[in-house]
Amino acid sequence: MLLKRTLISFAVACIATGCAIGPDYVRPDVRLPDRYLGLAAVEQRHAGVAADLTTWWGGFGDPQLSRFVTLALEQNLDLAQASARVTQARAGLGAANAALLPSGTVSAQAARAYQSVETPQGKMLSIQQNFDRYGNAYEANLGVGWELDLFGGLRRGREAMLAEYQASAAGVAATRLAVAAQTADIYISIRGLQTRIDVARNQVRTQQELLATLNLLYGKGLVPELQVRQVEGALAQVRAAVPVLEAGLETAMNALDVMLGAAPGAYRDELAMARAIPAAPQIAAAGSPGDLLRRRPDLIVAERRLAASNARIGMAIAEFYPKLSFGGMIGSATSDSGGNLFTGGASQGSGVLGLRWRLFDFGRINAQIDQAKGQEAEALSAYRLAALRATADVENALSDLVKREAQAAILGQGVDSLGLARKASFAAYQKGVVSLIEVLQADDSLLRASDMRAQAQTESARAAVAAFKALGGGWQLQEADAVALR
Repeated sequence: MLLKRTLISFAVACIATGCAIGPDYVRPDVRLPDRYLGLAAVEQRHAGVAADLTTWWGGFGDPQLSRFVTLALEQNLDLAQASARVTQARAGLGAANAALLPSGTVSAQAARAYQSVETPQGKMLSIQQNFDRYGNAYEANLGVGWELDLFGGLRRGREAMLAEYQASAAGVAATRLAVAAQTADIYISIRGLQTRIDVARNQVRTQQELLATLNLLYGKGLVPELQVRQVEGALAQVRAAVPVLEAGLETAMNALDVMLGAAPGAYRDELAMARAIPAAPQIAAAGSPGDLLRRRPDLIVAERRLAASNARIGMAIAEFYPKLSFGGMIGSATSDSGGNLFTGGASQGSGVLGLRWRLFDFGRINAQIDQAKGQEAEALSAYRLAALRATADVENALSDLVKREAQAAILGQGVDSLGLARKASFAAYQKGVVSLIEVLQADDSLLRASDMRAQAQTESARAAVAAFKALGGGWQLQEADAVALR
């Protein structure tokens, strides 16, 4: 009797105060620098207009790039999978909410029986007057069950499922960001490969013209065969580079089709005409490393999973305490001889107060609590590590952007100078001042420098994409707040 009164008093107090066993979640502090190391150099870049972080792909000034990113965000199948996971997490949250509420069932049945007079029981009954071989029975019941969440185990379970749902919602944003960045990266790579192919083909044409001139002179006996064969060998080397670049271009185009949720070749005609490599825009509103904790969706995913693991500690601790449940049933049952189904005499009912207590299972409960605490410690370390890596991602991307742009500018000057040197060497060769070797060396140097400049321009644009991705651009910051704080 004393135990009953104690449990009832404690239950009333818990329900009134909304208490829940286990530690309440507090978002951890992560120490990050106040400013990015590479931000000063990025701010000194002489780029175009600043790109809006939410739609940064528009800052490249390439309508086709923007169109492909928009299509990818609508059609990408990875994004569709992430959205499906949100639906699953929402269902889990609904189940956790339902566990806090009473459950009810309604059942009804009607039966009709036939008694054979050939059986021993039938023979005995048939002796009676007015024996009816047919019998009917009717029953209707309403049952109710409710587990009283006295110690908050179910509420902690709801907290965990809510955090998991929020993590899955942020996961969609993370996938969206990755899809936009990867689509832009592949598109820029395609334009870079097309530029490199054009450089190689231009060099092929130049050396073909040189070979044609030498063949003409050789036919007149004015140049030795050695020079002709040297140019043929150099021409073969340049031509051999083109198929390799074309294979890489086809692979990149196929990858872009897959990103757009289409079969390889679906968008190849739109990309057939070569275009300039998009120039990286100015990066503005980069914020501080601390802003990444609210802006980058992958960090929000890590933080929400930490919150879920914290709630599961309370779920494990709640197993130490008894669980009370209430069940009840009201209904009515009758037969042909028992009167009407809904008369007072046909009514029936029951009530059950249940108690479940793992009183002699504390060893297993302790192990479950230790496991939950270990998972929470792991999630905390993962969150802090993710924040540090996110900061490093931004620093690396900013540094790569600045250095690649500097490399492209230097190579641009080198290409101009080597172009003039090639013209001068060919003119000198025609006058007999230099040998053909100097002309071929000038061609080779110009080809290498032009190819390297195209690669540097491509990598600088890709570094800008990586910077926008690392900064968490591509979705609304207000949406990030809603996901993290909901």
